[in-house]
Amino acid sequence: MNFPWYARSSPINLFLMLEWVLLGVAAFIQILVAIGHPHIGIPILNMLGIAIFGAMRSIFPHRWSHKLLYTAAEFGLLILLAFWGDFPLPSLLFVVLTMRNCVLLSGEDRLESRVRSIVTFLAFLICLLAQAYRLWAGRMFFPVAPAQIGTVGVGLAMLFGLTFLFLHLLIDAVLAAQKGQEQLTQANTRLREYALRVEELATLQERNRIARDIHDSLGHSLTVFNIHIGAALRLIHTDPPEAEALLLEVKQLGSQTLQEVRESVTMLRADPLQGRSLYDAIASLVLEFDRTTGIQPTFTYEILAPLSVELNFTLYRLVQESLTNIRKHAAASEVAIAIDQTATEIHATVRDNGKGFDLHHNPSGFGLQGMEERSLALGGSLKITTAPDRGCQIQVVFPLKSR
Repeated sequence: MNFPWYARSSPINLFLMLEWVLLGVAAFIQILVAIGHPHIGIPILNMLGIAIFGAMRSIFPHRWSHKLLYTAAEFGLLILLAFWGDFPLPSLLFVVLTMRNCVLLSGEDRLESRVRSIVTFLAFLICLLAQAYRLWAGRMFFPVAPAQIGTVGVGLAMLFGLTFLFLHLLIDAVLAAQKGQEQLTQANTRLREYALRVEELATLQERNRIARDIHDSLGHSLTVFNIHIGAALRLIHTDPPEAEALLLEVKQLGSQTLQEVRESVTMLRADPLQGRSLYDAIASLVLEFDRTTGIQPTFTYEILAPLSVELNFTLYRLVQESLTNIRKHAAASEVAIAIDQTATEIHATVRDNGKGFDLHHNPSGFGLQGMEERSLALGGSLKITTAPDRGCQIQVVFPLKSR
C-alpha cells in the first residue's frame, strides 16, 4: 500500500529518507561487529531482520485493527533482534519504528494521539531494557568497565529519552503543519467555488434585470411605435392633423426610449464613475434626470473624508437605480437626494412624493432586491418607507470602517 498524502510531502519525505539512512547505518554496524566481534549476536538473523523491517515500510495499513497488528509485528521483530539476535545497536531500529508509527498513527482524534505516545514510550522502554541487558551481560561491542556500568546506563537512558521525546514532538509538529496546510488549501478551494457561484448568480440576476428592463421599456415602446405608425399611415390622407399628432407622440416616445437604452448601457459599465468624484457623478445623474423629466431634484452632499472605491460605486448605483425607478413608476413632482456622514456611519437617502407602492406587492421592475443586495455586500442596511399615494423614501446606512 502507498503512504498517504502527508507521507509523500516534503518534510515527511526527509524522515522517510532518514529511515533508509538509519537502516543502512545499522546494517553497516552489524557487518563491522560480525567481523570484529564474531562472538556477539547472530549476524545472519540480524541482517535478515533488518531486510524484513525495511521491507515492511512498503506496507501501510489503513484500518485501525490492521495498524495495531502492523505495530505489534514491528515490535515483535525488533524485540527478537535485540534480545535473541543480540543486535549491536538496537536503538537505531527503535528510532525508525518511532518515526514510522508516528506517521502511521497520524489521525487527529484523541485515541490515535494517545496510541502514538504509547508507541513512542514503549519503543524507548524496550530500547532502554535492551541496552541495559547488553551492559550487564557484557555484550556491548565497545568495552565498559564494571565501575562505569551505572554511569553509562544513566547516560544512555537520558540520551534515549531526549532522542525519543524530541523525535515524537518533531514529527507531531510536522504532521500538524501538513494537515493545517491541506485544510487551508481545501478552504481556499471552497472559497473560490463559492466566489464563482456568487459571480454566476450576480451575472444571472443582472441579466434578468436587463431582460425585465427591455421587456418593460423597449418592448412596450416598440409595440406603441407599431400601433401609432400604423394608425398614422391610415389617417395620413383622411385626417392629416391627427396623423401628425400621432407621429409627434411617436417621436417623443422614441426619445424617451433612447434615454432608457442609454441608462441601461450606463448600468452595465464597469466604472460608472469614469474617474469622477462621487459628488460629480451623482450631480450628472441629477442633471440628466432634470433634462428628461423636467423635475429638478434637490441634492445635498456632506462627506467629511474620502470613501472607498467600493462604497462610492455602491452609493452611485443606489442613487441611479432609485432615480430610474422614480422616472419609470413614481409619477413624482419632487425628488430629494441626501448623502451625509456621521462619526460612525454613511447615510444616503432618496425621497419622492410620487404615488408610492405596496411593499408586499412590489413590481418586479423596481430592482429593490438588487439594491438591498448591494447594501448588504458592504455591511449596510436598506430601509424603504412607502405606501400607495404616500411617496417613497429609500434610506441606506453603511458603517464606517476604522482605518
